[in-house]
Amino acid sequence: MHDIIEMLEEKRAKARLGGGQRRIDSQHKKGKLTARERIDLFLDEGTFEEWDMFVEHRCTDFGMENDHTPGDGVVTGYGTVNGRLVFVFSQDFTVYGGSLSETHAEKICKIMDQAMKVGAPCIGLNDSGGARIQEGIASLGGYADVFQRNVEASGVIPQISMIMGPCAGGAVYSPAMTDFIFMVKDTSFMFVTGPDVVKTVTHEEVTQEQLGGAITHTTKSGVAHLAFENDVEALLKLRDFVDFLPSNNKEQAPVRPTTDPADRDDMSLDTLVPDNANKPYDMLELIHKVVDEGDFFEVMPEFAKNIIIGFGRMNGQTVGFVANQPMVLAGCLDIDSSIKAARFVRFCDAFNIPLVTFVDVPGFMPGTDQEYNGIITHGAKLLYAFAEATVPKVTVITRKAYGGAYDVMSSKHLRGDVNFAWPSAEIAVMGAKGAVEIIFRSDIGDAEKIQKRTDEYATNFTNPFKAGARGFIDDVIMPHGTRRRICQSLAMLKNKELKNPARKHGNIPL
Repeated sequence: MHDIIEMLEEKRAKARLGGGQRRIDSQHKKGKLTARERIDLFLDEGTFEEWDMFVEHRCTDFGMENDHTPGDGVVTGYGTVNGRLVFVFSQDFTVYGGSLSETHAEKICKIMDQAMKVGAPCIGLNDSGGARIQEGIASLGGYADVFQRNVEASGVIPQISMIMGPCAGGAVYSPAMTDFIFMVKDTSFMFVTGPDVVKTVTHEEVTQEQLGGAITHTTKSGVAHLAFENDVEALLKLRDFVDFLPSNNKEQAPVRPTTDPADRDDMSLDTLVPDNANKPYDMLELIHKVVDEGDFFEVMPEFAKNIIIGFGRMNGQTVGFVANQPMVLAGCLDIDSSIKAARFVRFCDAFNIPLVTFVDVPGFMPGTDQEYNGIITHGAKLLYAFAEATVPKVTVITRKAYGGAYDVMSSKHLRGDVNFAWPSAEIAVMGAKGAVEIIFRSDIGDAEKIQKRTDEYATNFTNPFKAGARGFIDDVIMPHGTRRRICQSLAMLKNKELKNPARKHGNIPL
């Protein structure tokens, strides 16, 4: 028995050391934490329960039968974040560059299966050189096993990928199917083919950072949702983020007690919208002033800035916010903003998170670039997402709500539960000037007559009252009471029940 215990401790010590002190030191020199240090920082202290510490690869080719490290390059298990259960895997770059073997994949699949059984989020801390070449097709099969579980877990448990090192080739497709992807600046990158292959095939000279770094994916491609300065910031922010999410699709959004009164008014909101309808204002100011304690976790802040998405709390309850941003492209909907918001809306709907939508949208972005790249299909994604959503939906039109974009932004026609408008709201097919120039085309040469017609149109149509007369707006509210009215609406909608028609699944315009 003593010998077994001694052997056990030796194996544990070897597993904890990963690829050895020299490689750990190399990891630290790059500004990166080790796989175990990351888990310790992410989870509540002392809660990590590790599985499969003694698993070793089965490869016998290329001399691999003589090289075994317990754990095989990935640390897996479960623990708590702020007292709530989560499952986690953390790839260890010090062991074979974190490369994925058949057994490495089996370890990941095991905790994913268990997370599904018990209904808990699954978090991946990715730091891997890709498939283990020595194992060939076995490692590729391992990736596919993980992919299958990503698909099965989608919409059942939250899945989050934190990219903390390389993630290349087939490895990128597991994070791509998770709900959120976060990255670390300067030390993480994602791409399907690396710079050398790109140079060979397309003759483009590009660095790893330019091709697939954190800035690239959070500003240009929209692949990643947030970029953090270093491992420590990334993991602490990840703890905050997980706190907003329910553990699974059977639970309601979490509630955190707050001292911020639900009936709090903010008089400064009465002057947020400028008198000049063409002057922008910051929609983020509205969001920060209505959420509990001003705490708003914005997602994808550097991509498609003309729309804002993120999580906040209203009277303690997690809420997903979608808002047009007049500061960027006048708040127009375009391809990128439609895709960005649609996926967020579908996540919230899948996990019972109510949606609050702030609307100031003059329409869809015009131009050949948008049309040639499929604004029709991509814009329909956001329309589909809002229409499909059965969670409580509260909409506030702050200023412009023109044309088809009015319909798309969680209108009453797409089963919006409570739809408010501020007195400054302009709900119409289009702006007064454009409408008059179409309706009264024959009068275009007469500036005085056109101006008179424009003023008449503005008086009659660019206000919330036509929509209110039809019941498309439930009430015109004063801006300062926005928080109070939203909180009251969400409380009323707490037990909402709505089901979509029975079907295998819809066919969203991908």
